[in-house]
Amino acid sequence: MKNKTVIISLSDEKYFNLLNELIESIRSFNQSKEVDICILDAGMNDNQLEILKSKVKEIKKAEWDIEVPSSKIKNREWLKSQISRAFLPKYFPNYENYIWIDSDAWVNDWVAIDLLIKGCEQKSLAITQTIAPGYKDVGKVKWFLGSFAIVKTQNFKHAIRSGFDYKIARKIAFAPHLNIGVFSMKRNSEGWNLWQKNLKKALSKGRIFGSEGLAINISVYVDGLDTEFLPNSCNWIASHLLPKYDENNSVFVEPNLPNNKIGILHLAGGIYNEQNIDLRDDKNIKINILTLNNKTLSKSLRFSSIG
Repeated sequence: MKNKTVIISLSDEKYFNLLNELIESIRSFNQSKEVDICILDAGMNDNQLEILKSKVKEIKKAEWDIEVPSSKIKNREWLKSQISRAFLPKYFPNYENYIWIDSDAWVNDWVAIDLLIKGCEQKSLAITQTIAPGYKDVGKVKWFLGSFAIVKTQNFKHAIRSGFDYKIARKIAFAPHLNIGVFSMKRNSEGWNLWQKNLKKALSKGRIFGSEGLAINISVYVDGLDTEFLPNSCNWIASHLLPKYDENNSVFVEPNLPNNKIGILHLAGGIYNEQNIDLRDDKNIKINILTLNNKTLSKSLRFSSIG
């Protein structure tokens, strides 16, 4: 019996080791037998592709599914990820449920996968908002002359740069940003067409990087795409708020009570040590985090550090 759920990610040559750890993290759970893993290739070398063949169901070459001027690409093939993830059923058409996980994230607790599956079965999109207990702000505002302000949130700036009108930009300005690094949709979700429509608009004038995130935010907050907002544990962005580590159970947990297990730990934005080296570039790089007993521990946040 074939699996109806697929987990998809993308990598170039640089992110291969992270992608490999993502795959290993998925396969570390017995439940992973019920899902397939498929990969989009955005510039991996032949040796890397050979290694992956025995670990995943299928590998497809990522394409520029929406035409983009070469002047915007500048040989950065990995930018295909900003477009191709809006076309996942085109690449891998034989599934009902599509889960996307960025290659710089990994699965810490299978509950997150269960929620992503259930979320997309109930609504058109399942995704997390980047706001949680402990976050210090939801966007930057530059104040001047006492009571006037210039909005500088991620959504607002990108919407204006991409040619969306101010009405749309204002509507999403302070809406909790949706991070597209982890999400799920069914094959027949109306979300694919909405997302592609807004992505084409964003790419017509704006930059490639971040365009897919802007497009999904507009699809949800402006077009009203029916969305299941999942707990932040399903896409815990460590650069926003570091996790704690449960030494007894060898698992990363949320830093606030009740210290629930983190489902998917996402290293987006980079996690840097005192020498300003990003641990995504070196699995041996460690940072200081707290344990559940508030003891300081020098530890990597990579999957390879578990135990």
